[in-house]
Amino acid sequence: MIEVVLNDRLGKKVRVKCNEDDTIGDLKKLVAAQTGTRSDKIRIQKWYNVYKDHITLKDYEIHDGMGLELYYN
Repeated sequence: MIEVVLNDRLGKKVRVKCNEDDTIGDLKKLVAAQTGTRSDKIRIQKWYNVYKDHITLKDYEIHDGMGLELYYN
């Protein structure tokens, strides 16, 4: 289990526990459950790299305690 921190830069910071073999789509569903927004309206990125839904966290080299950016479409 790893913990990922997502910051939406509007004052909301979400900490989500997930597995490294979960996909970005799974992470979006966990974030949607905590924030109350729909998972298809969430975009997760780091700098200018927008993460795709079907790729795992391990493939993107997302580790424990890593911070990602959370945007709403």
